[in-house]
Formats: sequence, structure tokens, C-alpha cells
Amino acid sequence: MITAYVGLGANLGDLRRTLEAALADLADEPGLTLEAVSGAWRSAPVGCEGPDYLNAVARVRTTLSPLAVLAALQAIELRHGRERPFVNAPRTLDLDLLLYGDESIALDRLVVPHPRLHQRAFVLRPLLELDPALSAPGLGALLAHLPAVADQALTREDAPLR
Repeated sequence: MITAYVGLGANLGDLRRTLEAALADLADEPGLTLEAVSGAWRSAPVGCEGPDYLNAVARVRTTLSPLAVLAALQAIELRHGRERPFVNAPRTLDLDLLLYGDESIALDRLVVPHPRLHQRAFVLRPLLELDPALSAPGLGALLAHLPAVADQALTREDAPLR
């Protein structure tokens, strides 16, 4: 079993309900076991216009290959109405494979660790909430990257995701 981390985000529709439904879908996915979920974090879009996002990170255990996890995540996105009309378009659901064990993966379809993981407060804060000592291949201790994203507005919601 491999421990992997999945980023969840949405900025269209009922954000909380979408993320909760996506978490239920992850828990039901064969070959994935949902272990923990961070709190919900609200953030402004980065590199684009649109409504604020609601974000979270899930820790899963999996027997699936990285590409099989990616396929499962993309299938869940599609079930929740994900469209890709242009780069950084607003979305009903975005699921990203952030980390897959201690592997570095560089394929056309998948790069792990996620290439902007260390540049996004909405990814780092929920990841570190789940594991403050977390490290990533090529990045080292993720806690060391927090000062570089300290200027990115981020608010933790009081109500946990179910």
C-alpha cells in the first residue's frame, strides 16, 4: 500500500457539497482507502479570475498505480461536471494527485510531486495540517516552503468536511 495525497478544489456550484461528495467517491473507489481529510480552506483563484475556491487535501492509501489513481480522479471529476474549456478555467471540481509515496514521476500526463505544490498556500496548509513533518521528493520538508506563500490569502473554515 502506498500513501498518497489528493488535492481537492472547487469554485463553481455548491462547493462544500461537491467536496464532500468527491470525498465519498474517493472512499468508494476500489483500490483506494480514505484515511484522513484536512479542514476546508477558502482561497482566491491563483493565476485566473473567478469566484473563491474551497480547498482540502485527502490522505489515501492505495494499491493502484499512479496513472490508475489519476484515471480514478479524472473519472470522479467528470461525474461532478468538470469541464476544461481553457487553462485555469473555473471548475466544479478539481482533483490533483499531489504526492504518491516518495516517488518522483515525470510523464506527459502526470507529474508528481505536483509541480506547483510548494507555491500554493491552499495546498501546503492543508497538507501540513495532515502531517506537519511531511517531505516531498525534490522539495524537502514542506514546512520550509510556507514563508514563500505567506502573502497568499487563505481562510480555514470552521465546519469540517464530512
